[in-house]
Amino acid sequence: MRHLNIFLYEFKHFVRSPFKIIALLLFIIASVYGLHNGADLYEKQNAEVERIYKEAETKKETILSYFENNEKGPKNRPWIDVTTPFWAIWNTPTYHFKKPSPAIVYNIGQTEQYGFYKAINTYSSPYDADMAKEIANPERIQSGTLDFAFAVLFLLPLLLLILTYNIKGQEAEQGFLPLVFTQTGSKNWWMLSRTAFYIILLLFVLLGLLLYGAMLTNVFETSSVFWSVFIWVTIYLIFWVIIYFLIIKYGKNTVSNTLQMVGVWLLFSFIVPAAIQQWVSIEKPTNLMVDIIDAKRDKTDEIYEQASDLSDKQLFNLYPNLKQTKVASDTILIKGARRRSLIALINIAMKNATTKVEKDNRSKNELIAKTYWFNPLTYFQNKLNHLSETHYDDYQTYRNDIQNLVDKRIEILVYELWNDVTVDKIKYLEYNKTLKK
Repeated sequence: MRHLNIFLYEFKHFVRSPFKIIALLLFIIASVYGLHNGADLYEKQNAEVERIYKEAETKKETILSYFENNEKGPKNRPWIDVTTPFWAIWNTPTYHFKKPSPAIVYNIGQTEQYGFYKAINTYSSPYDADMAKEIANPERIQSGTLDFAFAVLFLLPLLLLILTYNIKGQEAEQGFLPLVFTQTGSKNWWMLSRTAFYIILLLFVLLGLLLYGAMLTNVFETSSVFWSVFIWVTIYLIFWVIIYFLIIKYGKNTVSNTLQMVGVWLLFSFIVPAAIQQWVSIEKPTNLMVDIIDAKRDKTDEIYEQASDLSDKQLFNLYPNLKQTKVASDTILIKGARRRSLIALINIAMKNATTKVEKDNRSKNELIAKTYWFNPLTYFQNKLNHLSETHYDDYQTYRNDIQNLVDKRIEILVYELWNDVTVDKIKYLEYNKTLKK
């Protein structure tokens, strides 16, 4: 009964504090706004994926019409011959998508830093210019994009501060704190009970917001993501509750407690992440992708200018079965097949160049991960990124899939060229089926 009275006391204190009510309402408004930003991005990306699917289908039907009308290609581009493997595969519309997770409603993460679809051709690379957006998250925030994760990570601790800053301090300043402790029996339990009221209040608010977000993008269709997000948000809330409770417990007055709370919030929310970011930038400078640029420019020229014997040797090492193909023993046909196949050697050079970029990125991420024990905000941000499939690792998997599709496309092209295949409608449909997997 005594503990229930403490809860009722705190409830009356809360409803009589317009400042606290307004702060809670502002947090809810910011969170709802963030949820709608995430939902809008989810809808836009799905709509774009659907548009590209239709566009690819239209292009496919156009190529099929050439076969049906015994034409080799568009009349205004007579050099295109879709009955040859090179042009047939070139005109096989293949896209790879990173379809947005419904949980993106909670956390946009790195979604706006990377592309989410890629047109695959024999010259593609996971690090092409269309794979990265020109605008980064800090600029997005300045231009108005705010997600639910931002509200939780940055605004929730501020809200908790506003709700709890005067626990114990007001009674101490008015001189009747000893009387309160006498009536309640335990100083710690009295403070904990008052704090618990706000924990329960915020948990109900967060659960309601998460349910609202789930309705916007059907989050419940993706197994247990909803409850995983709720658990991590709860852990994050408890993390800040423990810090603030210790400050309140050992603090002397309201002003002192408030200043300490604000100081801790600034430390973990801005100072530590900024300092770590600066340190990592010094230790691991941004990779300017010079190796990729050199591979695209210099290495490509070098491969096209090298001796035929060397090209044949490299191609046979890459695809040993080429030696048994029809073209391998034909001194006339091999020239054209070899020339078209050099893209496979360029692809290897590009893969070697991207390996260094990916190694640098991994080492940078590992360096940041070592700071999690004193950089909690980044730790929780990465947890939410994983849950919403917007983490760097998710985009690395996406890039790996793109590279695998490029490798497969080139391998099919090379073997078709060296077997001197003539493409018809059935073969073209086979390309469309095979190259999408």
